[in-house]
Amino acid sequence: METVGARGPGESRPFEAVLFDAGGVLVLPDPTVLAPLLVTYGGSPEIEDHRRAHYAGMAAKSRAAASESDWDSYNLAYVTSVGVELELQLLAASLLDRTRTAELWRWPIPESVAALAELEALGVPMSVVSNASGQIEWVLEHMGICQRGAGVGVNMRAIVDSHVVGVAKPDPAIFSFALEHHPETTSDRILYVGDSVVMDVGGARAAGLHPVLVDPYDDHVGAEFTRITSLAELPALLR
Repeated sequence: METVGARGPGESRPFEAVLFDAGGVLVLPDPTVLAPLLVTYGGSPEIEDHRRAHYAGMAAKSRAAASESDWDSYNLAYVTSVGVELELQLLAASLLDRTRTAELWRWPIPESVAALAELEALGVPMSVVSNASGQIEWVLEHMGICQRGAGVGVNMRAIVDSHVVGVAKPDPAIFSFALEHHPETTSDRILYVGDSVVMDVGGARAAGLHPVLVDPYDDHVGAEFTRITSLAELPALLR
């Protein structure tokens, strides 16, 4: 089948399962906390502007080929995107770096929550594979987004946290902890949806998965991988 709705090279192949990153795909750093924090420095108070800032930050992080632990380019791009005054950007970026803790990656992306429910209704097998700090499974369940097995949120076969398993993207080994829960599907028929070119696209390719980048603001025009504006486009990529 054609990758209808994907803004990238189309190809004919059936995809039968989906693995998701958490940050930037299911949740964002909580803009209801970060917006008031940066208003003092001239930043926008609008939630939508902070949503946009996350993807501007991730694009900058990818361009810099920054490691998982290096968020300097992200922080500066984020505060610039929300309109922080030029002379205050370094100060605001430093404050953002100290404030955007692991626990703050908790704001559910509304389009993603709706899309997960649609995919579950279609019977699509799903799991989560995230570079995190030991908190992400609890956060996703607490926010009612998803959990392992049946519950308030959408049913995931596995939720893999890099801190818990001891290996992080882009190391392809992290995906094995989820793939063992999808034994009926070969890796080349599984989508991995993320928001980082280095961590997610690179890691998924190394693991033999088909990478899909969430790129709602067209930050990666011309890229040689599949891009979607939101998870609402995923059903078109599945058989």
